[in-house]
Amino acid sequence: MIKLRARKIMNTPEGLGELDVDLTIDKGEFVTFFGESGVGKTTLLRILAGLTRPDSGYIEFDGQVWFDNAKNFSLPVGQRRVGFVFQEHSLFPHMSVRQNLLFALADKTKVSMIDGWLELLGLQGLREQKPARLSGGQKQRVALARTLVNGPKVLLLDEPLSSLDIESRLKLQDEIVSIYQKTGITTILVSHDLAEVFKLSGKIFVIEKGKIVKSGPPQKVFVNDNLSGKFKFTGEIVEVQKDGVVNILTVRIGNNMTKVVATDEEIKGLRVGSKVIVATKAFNPIIISPNAGQH
Repeated sequence: MIKLRARKIMNTPEGLGELDVDLTIDKGEFVTFFGESGVGKTTLLRILAGLTRPDSGYIEFDGQVWFDNAKNFSLPVGQRRVGFVFQEHSLFPHMSVRQNLLFALADKTKVSMIDGWLELLGLQGLREQKPARLSGGQKQRVALARTLVNGPKVLLLDEPLSSLDIESRLKLQDEIVSIYQKTGITTILVSHDLAEVFKLSGKIFVIEKGKIVKSGPPQKVFVNDNLSGKFKFTGEIVEVQKDGVVNILTVRIGNNMTKVVATDEEIKGLRVGSKVIVATKAFNPIIISPNAGQH
């Protein structure tokens, strides 16, 4: 179990702000920190990893204290057994795929683990390739394998799929699910993508202006209980057209496009690129902002 209390003054798009959170994550959970840019999601990951020191707080993992401001104690990064996958893969360009993993491996007597992760992530045929010869999705799979070779107790994913095309993104999502199911590793994801959150997470913490405003399973956080359970999909608005007194929204759901009729009130605050939930109410599709009902 992770117990985290942390306060930290941070820079935000609106100037100085304060991160102030108190949360618990059960061992083996897959959770997501969700919210707009600048609310403190990545800062939270860095605090957990020991890369950023909070101004005050306490962190404990599985009975081991990682940080205690009252005692001026902070467990070194290397002793926290945390794996961190960033938005940028940061592979060594002069090394092959296998050499990148070997360089990261702390215990060189466990070289056989490298081949296991290469096989699990479908990289065996690329083991001698340099990063320049790899696609974006392949590079990010190498970065994921490089993080996992040392057997971390906690896996932190800071929007690792945000720069990938939709096909690569969906494939890597499946591989992350497979890894999680096989290892049971406690995993914390930072994501803006609502569809990704629903697919991967068992629990979500919605963060606004440095504070957790809502938490729970994605279905409970984002979907009203009075909506029909027969039809619920997450998607992204790609076009909005005015048609008389209503609006015609084109929404991308996975690789498919669908059109939804919505009133001005229903799309208030939404625009092209907004993540939405398409659900049914009395068998008629309606559009819902993921922020609806949070205040």
